[in-house]
Amino acid sequence: MPANSSPGDAIVAADLVKVYTGRGRKTEVRALDGLSLTVPAGRVSGLLGPNGAGKSTTTKILTTLSTPTGGTAQVAGHDVLREADAVRAAIGYVSQGSSTDPVLTAAENLEIAGRMRGMNATDARARATRLLAEFGLADASRRRVSTYSGGMRRRLDVAAALVHRPSVLFLDEPTTGLDPEARAAMWAEIRRLSGEEALTVVLTTHYMEEADRLADEILLVNRGRAVVQGTPEQLKAQLHGDSVRVSLIEPDPAAVRAAVNGISGLRDVVIEAAGVDGVLAARTDDATAAVGAVIGALDAAGIRFGQVSASHPTLDDVYLHFVGHTFGDASTASGTADSTIGAAA
Repeated sequence: MPANSSPGDAIVAADLVKVYTGRGRKTEVRALDGLSLTVPAGRVSGLLGPNGAGKSTTTKILTTLSTPTGGTAQVAGHDVLREADAVRAAIGYVSQGSSTDPVLTAAENLEIAGRMRGMNATDARARATRLLAEFGLADASRRRVSTYSGGMRRRLDVAAALVHRPSVLFLDEPTTGLDPEARAAMWAEIRRLSGEEALTVVLTTHYMEEADRLADEILLVNRGRAVVQGTPEQLKAQLHGDSVRVSLIEPDPAAVRAAVNGISGLRDVVIEAAGVDGVLAARTDDATAAVGAVIGALDAAGIRFGQVSASHPTLDDVYLHFVGHTFGDASTASGTADSTIGAAA
């Protein structure tokens, strides 16, 4: 059990290992490599990391959809291996794909979900009616789900996961593909569930703004291990100084690095290139001086660039610091990105 766990934690996992073998694989794939985590009850916990970091594998183990090769995990006080049925009764799970039937109405979907969870017809109908009202879907409850907008379908997916009143809710990319208005509505609903319902929420997301706004705590995962865990403010406070970012046009990473290598006070320099676009990111204690020096160095080297910005630490900067490349360019980390981190001479 992780040393920082407590009796009030909804999820406790220690030294989780998951190795995929067989089915024609020539080599083992170690998806989890001793990952440990704790999630306090009644809070929203964000699970962040690049593709292949182990986020989906962790979620599958915690929701009993996969078994660990090693380690232990408890959800709502129940062991995921020995008490899998009790874990399933205590959780709700919203996957990336829709879980509701588009041919049925919203009311029918929720009533069927309730019956599948062991409710009688009267209780299932009453629970469905209440959830439809809470999620703003009452007026459309008799419409087929196929006529719903993306935001409406996503709210219905969450409602369906809550039919049996779980104590822990897993949300896998809940706002992917939604427009800004629908995304904001979903954010408000997640905060309501955590605040009013005292529901523990585990959120997997690719949106840093979403994690920053919603998560009470964040766990950053990379290469199958927990890298760092804390509140957004705690994590940002670990980074001293300001962030400098420059949008690059058709960059040559080696040329960019050579141009800025002699700038005093510039550290944690990362240069990424993907096609015709790129970014230079670095940290400094004097943003005003650094921005001018960077612009001058790039101009002198004939390097084309666009927007230049300086800001206080963000979650993007936290991710960059601990993983070595920006969140949006995770797929380029092993390709054309020059993701070496180090202090400029």
